[in-house]
Amino acid sequence: MDMDAVFIGCVKSSEVFFRKLCELDINIVGVITKAQSNFNSDFVDLSTLCKENAIDCIFVEDINDKDSVSYIMNKKPDIIFCLGWSRLLKQQILEIPRLGTVGFHPAALPYNRGRHPLIWALALGLQETASTFFLMNEGADTGDIISQKKIPINYEDDAATLYAKVLKAGCTQLEEIVNGLNNGKLMPLRQTVSDGNSWRKRGITDGKIDWRMSSRAIYNLVRALTKPYVGAHFEYKGREYKVWKVKEIETDSYDNIECGKIIEVFGLNHFMIKVYDGLIEVVECDNIDLQAGDYL
Repeated sequence: MDMDAVFIGCVKSSEVFFRKLCELDINIVGVITKAQSNFNSDFVDLSTLCKENAIDCIFVEDINDKDSVSYIMNKKPDIIFCLGWSRLLKQQILEIPRLGTVGFHPAALPYNRGRHPLIWALALGLQETASTFFLMNEGADTGDIISQKKIPINYEDDAATLYAKVLKAGCTQLEEIVNGLNNGKLMPLRQTVSDGNSWRKRGITDGKIDWRMSSRAIYNLVRALTKPYVGAHFEYKGREYKVWKVKEIETDSYDNIECGKIIEVFGLNHFMIKVYDGLIEVVECDNIDLQAGDYL
């Protein structure tokens, strides 16, 4: 079955999934993306890929404005892939494609719907997440599930490695989804939304390190916000410093030392600090002039 598709996206996952769809038995007739974004830390402009594949492309700010709706209607897609877009689609768009609109959420829906799913999963110390594709409705990640694969989270994983795991699984799922669409064997599974939960939007205070936190909480926060995200941070003498990598040091040799005391300095962005239940070795951060005995 020949299928025409419109693709919507503007982040790293969009780029990876778009490349995968270009390899599959589906005809992408149009792409909606952004020329720039201050909102998405992993923003990607898809227009170059569109030129490489001779696919029509437009830039939009509001996916639900009349120009966007008109563009999609004129393309007459059988299906829409909205993979990596931070705004909900309204019903006037969702009702255009006869086969529906495929959305993506890197969590085990109906659990952990909402914002920043990879960051929350790491920051909360979860041991498992998932890659989920679903048919979008006007709710946030509440549509019928068409594919879900569980993804283990290892202690060594950070934002970059977990992101890579999700993208690898997602590409396999997209191939299965397109095959299912072509042979009519795709079987959507309705979510029981009341069984799940929804994560809120994170703010700047959610990324602030308090050295009174446990070593595990600090480790999880740093790995959750490391690149490609904005980085965890701490404040010292009125300035903000980003932290990109830390190690937990388990020891009871410093139980009588106050939290936030610098134990040892190895370089301008490498030091050891006492936290609630042990030590944290800050392996990579913004350059900071510290001496042993200072307090953060």
